[in-house]
This record gives sequence, C-alpha cells and structure tokens, in this order.
Amino acid sequence: MSEQKLDFKDLVVLVTGAGSGIGRVYARFYASRGAKVAVNDVSAAGAQKVVDEIKGAGGQAVAAPGSVADGASIVQATVKAFGTVHVLINNAGILRDKSFKNMKDEDWDLVTLVHLKGAYSCTKACWPIFRQQKFGRIVNTASAAGLYGNMGQANYSAAKMGLVGFTRTLAREGVKYNIKTNVIAPMAASAMTETVMPPEMLKGLKPEFIAPFVGVLTAKNGPDVTGRIFELGAGFFSEVRWERTKGAIWHTGDDSFTPSAVAAKWSQVQNFDQAEHPVNSEDGDMLGWLQQSKKLPPNSQGSEKIDFKGKTVIITGAGAGLGRSYALMFAKLGANVVVNDVSKEGAAKVVEEVKALGGKAVAAVCSAEEGEAIVKAGLDAFGTIHILIANAGILRDKSFQNMDEKMWDQVIAVHLRGTYKCAKACWPIFQKQKYGRIVTTASPNGLYGTVGQANYSTAKAAIIGFTRTLAIEGGRTGIQANCIAPRAGTAMTATVWPQDLVDAMSPDFIAPVVGYLASEQCTDSGTLYETFGGYAAQMRWQRTHGAAFPNDREILPESIAAKWKEITTFDDRATNPSSGHEALEQILSNFSNLAGDNSSSGSSGSTDAFIDAEDTEEIKKAKRNPPKPDEYTYTERDVLLYNLGIGAKADELHWTYENADGFEALPTFGVIPQFGSSSAMDMGEFVPNFNPAKLLHGEQYLKINKAIPTSGTLVNHVRLREVLDKGKAAAVTVAVNTKDKSTGETIFESESTVFLRGSGGFGGKKTGADRGTASAANVPPKRKPDAVLEEKTSLEQAAIYRLSGDYNPLHIDPAFASMGGFPKPILHGLCFMGIAAKHVLKTFGPYTDIKVRFAGTVIPGETLVTEMWKEGNKVIFVAKVKERDAIALSSAAVTLKEEKSKL
Repeated sequence: MSEQKLDFKDLVVLVTGAGSGIGRVYARFYASRGAKVAVNDVSAAGAQKVVDEIKGAGGQAVAAPGSVADGASIVQATVKAFGTVHVLINNAGILRDKSFKNMKDEDWDLVTLVHLKGAYSCTKACWPIFRQQKFGRIVNTASAAGLYGNMGQANYSAAKMGLVGFTRTLAREGVKYNIKTNVIAPMAASAMTETVMPPEMLKGLKPEFIAPFVGVLTAKNGPDVTGRIFELGAGFFSEVRWERTKGAIWHTGDDSFTPSAVAAKWSQVQNFDQAEHPVNSEDGDMLGWLQQSKKLPPNSQGSEKIDFKGKTVIITGAGAGLGRSYALMFAKLGANVVVNDVSKEGAAKVVEEVKALGGKAVAAVCSAEEGEAIVKAGLDAFGTIHILIANAGILRDKSFQNMDEKMWDQVIAVHLRGTYKCAKACWPIFQKQKYGRIVTTASPNGLYGTVGQANYSTAKAAIIGFTRTLAIEGGRTGIQANCIAPRAGTAMTATVWPQDLVDAMSPDFIAPVVGYLASEQCTDSGTLYETFGGYAAQMRWQRTHGAAFPNDREILPESIAAKWKEITTFDDRATNPSSGHEALEQILSNFSNLAGDNSSSGSSGSTDAFIDAEDTEEIKKAKRNPPKPDEYTYTERDVLLYNLGIGAKADELHWTYENADGFEALPTFGVIPQFGSSSAMDMGEFVPNFNPAKLLHGEQYLKINKAIPTSGTLVNHVRLREVLDKGKAAAVTVAVNTKDKSTGETIFESESTVFLRGSGGFGGKKTGADRGTASAANVPPKRKPDAVLEEKTSLEQAAIYRLSGDYNPLHIDPAFASMGGFPKPILHGLCFMGIAAKHVLKTFGPYTDIKVRFAGTVIPGETLVTEMWKEGNKVIFVAKVKERDAIALSSAAVTLKEEKSKL
C-alpha cells in the first residue's frame, strides 16, 4: 500500500480492557484519529479515567464498564452513546499463572471465561449490528504463549490459541457482510505482563508500538485482510501461517497399518523439505491420498515392534467412533483400557469388544469433565495410568448469528475443559512415576476455521495451545504431550459430511498414528499433526521476515501500511519459530534498532566506551568494531557436566540431579557460556607477533546478575576492554555481556585477561585502568584464615571438565603437555577456580561476583586447599596445591550477597 492517510473519522470503536495498559493506549490512539471510543473495563473508575483523558484532549469517548462475559450490556452502552459500533477490539485479559501441577479449577475457569467467553460475548452482541450495516472490524488478542505454549500458563495458552480458531471462523462467516476479523499476538508492557517480565524488558515493549498496527487492520481504507495472524512488538511486525509437511501415506487395505508401521515412516511425516501452506481444511489432494493408500503394498513394520503390554490407557469418548477404534487397537497391543463415555450402553459394548479380543477393560461412564472419576476407575482396576487419549467431543453447529450461549458453553466444556480435567487428574500420577503420554484432539476446523463452528473451532484450537504448554511442563518428568487434528467418519462428523466421505475416512486409519504418539518409542512432544485415511503430516508455524521500525520513534499506522507487503510476504527469509523464546528473538533484537544508530553489532553501550587516548589505531579500531553477538545454547545436561567437572558429589543432589528440589548451576558456570566467544577474538589484528601457544590466562572476573537458568539460549556481546603494553608481553582484557535470549536480561558480566608473551613493545598504554572489583588487588589480611577447606581433585578431573567446552589438548594429552614443559596434563585454570569458588560458597554462602588471578598450575589428583578471610561483605581467598605448597590462585575474592554469612 502507498502511504495514504488512513481514515478513522467517526468510526465507533469498542475497546475491552481499556482502563489501563495496552487497552488504554488503543482507546487514546483511536480518539486521536477522530474515532468515537467506548472504553470498557471491569473497573468503572478505570474506564472513566481514560474517558476523561480522551475528552480532555478533545476526543469523544464514553465509559462502558462491566465484565466482558456480559457483552450485551457493554455493546448496549456503546450503541446508546453513539448509535452503532463499527470496530471491536477484544483486548480484555487476566493472568492466573501457576504450574499445571498447582493450577486449580478456578484458575482455569476464570482465564477461559475472560479471554474466550468474553470475546464470544462481546462479538456476539456486535455481530448483528455489523451484518446489518455491512461493515465490521474485529481484532482478537492471542499471545506467543498461545501459539507456542509457555511454562506455568496452561490456562492462558489454551485461551489465547483458542482465539486463533475463533478468528478463523468469524473471518469466513463475515466475508459477505464486509466483516473482517484478524488476530494479533502482541508483546507489550501492560499491567498484566509487568507481573511476569523484568523492568528492563518492559521498557522496550511499549504498547504504543501495537496500537498503530491494530489501527491499520481496522481503518476504513485499510488493507483487505481477514482471518490472518500477526506477531508484533517493539517496532517489529510479521505475519504467521501454518506450514505442513508433504507427509507420509500408509497402506490401509490390511492389518499391516500399525503403530510400528507408523514409526517406520515417521521421518517422512516430519520432513518439511517440500512443505505446503494450507489455508483451508480442504487444501491438499485428499481423495488422491486416500486412493494411494489403498494401492500401496503392505506396510513395513520397521525394526522394533510397538506394544503396550503392562500399560494402562484412558480413552475419553470411547463408546463409538474414533475412541472405539483407539480402544480396540490398544487392547490388541496388550494395553489395559479405560473406556470413558457418557453413554453407558456404548461404553459397555466397547468393554465387551475389548474382552472378546482377550484384552482387559473397564468402563467409566461420565462426562470428560469428571476427570477424577475417570482416573479413579483406572486406578481401581489397574493400579496406575500411563496414557491419556483425550478424544471426547460434541458438535453444536450453527452460524455465529444463530449460535446461542448454551451451544458455546457446551462445546467449550466437553472439548476444552474435559481435556483439561482429564489431564489434570492424570498429571500427579505421571509426575510420580516419571512417565506419561498424552494425545489430545484438535481438528482441521480449529486450524483453519469453518462456517457454522465458531464454538468448535475455538475449542479445538485452544487444545493445541494447552497441549504445547503441557509438553513444556512435562518435559522434566518424562511426560510427553502431542496433538492430532484428525478427519474421520464418526457419529459426530456424520451430521455434517456426505456418507461416501464418512465411509472412506474410517477412524481405524487414525488409530495407528495415535498409537505411535502414545508409545515409548515416540520421543516427540509439543507437536501437531493432521491425519486421516492412512495419511499424516506435521504442522508448524511459519513467520515472515517482517518489517522493523526504530524502537525509539513514534510509529504511524500509515508507515506500517506502506510496508504491508514486506510484513506479509513469505519468502526465503521466513522462519519457523517453535517456541516462545525463538519467536521473541526478532522482537527483542529490535530493542537495538534506534533512529540514527549506526552500530551493527547489536551490543549495548557506546562503541567508544572503552577507547583510551593511548590506544594504537589498531586497538581503537578493534574496540569500535566488536564481533557480532554469539549464541550459546545449553541444557540441564551441560549444567550437570559443569557441576561434576568442578567436583560436585553424587549426594549433593541440588547440583547433580536435574529433578532435585532447588537444582541449580554452581555460580561459576557463568564462565562457560562466554568462553568460546571471549577466546575467539582475533588478537593478531591489534598486537604484534601474536602466537596462541604463548597465551596465558592471567585473571578472570565474573559477575552474576540474575538467577542462572538451568537451560536456555544465551547471547554473548563481546567487547575489547583493554590492551596494555608490558614490554615483552601484552595484557589483553576482553569483556563479555551475556544475556538471556528470551528476555534480554543480562545474566553474566565477565572480564578475561590474558598475557601474550612476545607481543609487547607496540607503544600502547602501559598502566591499566581501575576496573573496580574486576581489577582489585585482594590482599589477604595478616592473620590466620577464618576458614580453610581442602579437596583432592580426581585423576579424571580435567577429562570431565573439558566436556564443558575447553578442549585444549594441554589438559588431556601427555605428549602435548610435555611440549609445553609440564610433566603431566594440567587442570584447567577455570576448573580449579570453580573448585575454590565452591569452597567459598559452601562456607560463606551465595555471592554476586568473583575475581581471581591464576598464579600456578594444578595437576589432576593433587589437593586444592582454599584459605578464606571474611572482610565485611567480601571474602578474600587464596588457593594452594597441598602436595607442593604452591599457590594456584591469588588476588582472589568474592562479594557476598548478604552481609550476614553462613560462617
């Protein structure tokens, strides 16, 4: 679009949740552009305050307070004031964040009430007005947590993803009435997000960067888009769509279509090389795939047979259709089956069928919302539960115009709340036994929307977001959760499908895929698949490269509209974020996109910050042109390796067992993420005669700013801090700022000083600057140490420590060590620094920073003795080798977190 003036004049805009935060910004934005604004908030005082602000600025506004669950009264107040409504911004929301283990029903119900029922209720009240006037614009509010899942937000993730399915169906039903509905997943500071985001991150996520984009979607002359998904924040804007693999097809003409056969072709299911981008549930050669499945030879069973002997599986809605097919398949493969259904007759019949196959089964006749009762039936009969197949569902199809509240509530209750209640009841069992498999049931209509199923599309999409959060939370305790979007001929689909299609889509052809996902052999979690008639394909998100605007300037809707093609074009720069962390990467990277900023490094601070007048031009150039930020991704395994590498013992479970309460990285783990980045700087560019073999690690400083994540991706911003000319040698200090990629928070600050023998005499600076604790002399007091700890290093100490990333052969290869003048391979300096720091931690408690000077060597097998003196909030220490009475660490100290120490 060209940069034409967008028209908002006299549009009547209803904004929910507008008493503060992003809703308030929306309201003020629309009013400033000539719209008439209805300000809704559950707080009447909050709504009126925003109205007063708008009127004080010369705009038109009215308060429409109340719960969004009572949309009719809110819309009535809007129409009473302004005669109609043209635009609805479904923005109201709440958080009730808790781990799934600790989430209560009221936490679940309140979040789904506000986000889902609230959006339904307000939209339902606006819909007839929009239809009659042949104009309506709706913007729903999803979240990255909905698209990708998020720890501690099972309720919120479900609700937010549900709004994607809701949007897709509204878009289809609204086309002939000029009603356009889109959904955004914004990242912005608000009263809601400030409870879960750090202040420094919130500064870059101004809600003012979201409002103009919403304006583009709702302007009278805005782009012609509907049913679309957009991710945005911090001046970055992009579109998101589904991407689907070509998939795999199995022969369905005999009994060779089994979970084992599915496993044999699973790599095809997940191969995105020839990906498709479906927009409708009908996209793809469905009939061709069905015909192909009948012509293929019998399926290979692969190398490992899948069975479920000794496993107990709960299947909801198993009295007929898909659930019945699942029950019979699991029974044939040795599982104990809990057959849930609201129909006593249906459940009993399937139980008898299972028994006729030689299997074991018990009926649980109740609604899927009675998860505790279903699980109890399984426990009473079989002792435990291993697998949950959440399949129960109903249809209450009606156009949105004719859908009533009861139809909405019933479908949400059975599909979404039923899935929640069953998963909730199974969860403590799965956690205790460190094993669980959950397969949930979405639908193509949840992915793409369909006319007449706003309730069903919403519920099915919500299950996707819910499942992804379960996968994240269950990962530590052996719980896997995956989701299918099946098409099958069932009693439910028979009400909307022609009979020939029902016959071709046997539910028996879905069951093997579910069986594989529920098996021990499946290692995937948090994934989504379309499947029917012997076909299965994986789904994932694809996101445009998008457009970015400076983070420190006002963004106009016209400027966004002018870049619409860039925002919405899927080209070879498109990405496939699979987690909230990945999705936030481009958003967070735009923090450094400042007007007039020519720095290309993305590192923080002025590029001249470390320049000294005595620096040579080569050194100045190196300081002004830092390396590009470098990522370091790690898991709990890396933390365990490091802790063991510096001597953590098997009985120190908080350091050696990932599932222990309080599991943590030892503080000096901070030297690991930065190691590769700091040592990769090409020092030959700014000092003469550089020879890596003549490099000695002189000093190390580490500051720990935040609690250390036990897994994640960190980004290292490297700067040349100082270069000193020591005559025959050079002393080079490299500073590294290590940030959490997902939050932008600085976790570590480190400074490494190395001595380069033979690289001096270049005429540079002679005396180093005072770098505070990073360069402190730390002279021990002239008294006996306040504490002494000693620890014998193991002969394997260096062999273990090197697995944390320092593979220098000096520490493992006797021949290489001999070339360096050492009788044996020596221990890494950072390793015995970590051991001594562990002694300080055990004696005096946590610290915020540590600085050491490497004064000697330690050979694996020698005993390290740490002598410690407490001076105020500082602990000065020296580390010695007991066998040789040789100093290994000097000028060393930590700054304690608290004045009161453990000693």
